[in-house]
Amino acid sequence: MGSGKMNATTAMMWKRLRLTLEMIKFEHSVFALPFALTGALLAIREGGDSYRAVAGKLIWICVAMVGARSAAMAFNRLVDADIDARNPRTEMRHLPRKLLSRSFAWAFVGGSSLVFVIAAAALNPLCLHLAPIALALVFSYSFTKRFTSFSHLVLGFCLGVAPAAAWIAVRGSLDLRILWLTAAVTFWTAGFDVIYSCQDYEFDSTEGLFSIPRCLGIAGALWVARGLHALMVVCLLALIHDLHLGLLALAGVGAILVLLIYEHSLVKPNDFSRVDAAFFTMNGYVSVLFFLFWAADILLFKPGV
Repeated sequence: MGSGKMNATTAMMWKRLRLTLEMIKFEHSVFALPFALTGALLAIREGGDSYRAVAGKLIWICVAMVGARSAAMAFNRLVDADIDARNPRTEMRHLPRKLLSRSFAWAFVGGSSLVFVIAAAALNPLCLHLAPIALALVFSYSFTKRFTSFSHLVLGFCLGVAPAAAWIAVRGSLDLRILWLTAAVTFWTAGFDVIYSCQDYEFDSTEGLFSIPRCLGIAGALWVARGLHALMVVCLLALIHDLHLGLLALAGVGAILVLLIYEHSLVKPNDFSRVDAAFFTMNGYVSVLFFLFWAADILLFKPGV
């Protein structure tokens, strides 16, 4: 009997964990992780370290990234649960449907945050000292749509700090040149978030929530998204110049540019039927292809060769 109850409890916990991972779209960790790993590889390259010597740090960087993102996403779902329940697009999410309890979601936020802090402590003292600031930053995004149309840039910066944080994790200090990659990821994320938020134009207007689409209209918002993605490309080119990267990195930027142009072709002011393909599929390709091209350039070619 005791064993049966224990098995039932364990099964329930695993079910809740699975639902939580579905709620936060755990698989979308792929968006920011490749940029963080690129930041780490660039730090190793610039420091002249052996990749084998810092392999353990790369693992801890991945753990920290997943922990921070998981905590931030679950926190966002909790803070926005009542809004999500009123929005026809999001009313079927896990918390509005009561598939998960708020108490379990809060416990998940706490557990994920603890994982992040442990990973930060395993990296170096500076990472540990900065961990509370990083958590405060990613949690703060959830409130921004209530008072500023620049919430998209705040979300972008939450992801954009990943490569700079990875650099700090490897080197124990910050090189200002890596901030080009932070800016690139910030503009990229803000751009695709603007596109995605166009779906909520009417709801945001009714609820008094702030967004670029509500401020400028859908057509204007799409032009802003294009401009943000153009800025991403400019920042990547600046980073190539400052860190003396090669043709493979340049080819990677070219591949990203093609994907972004295609992404924007999928959405029109009066047609968002393919927004999921633009948001999820294409941006997954952008991050993975970026990493493949840039990692190859970093690993295969030495500076100045």
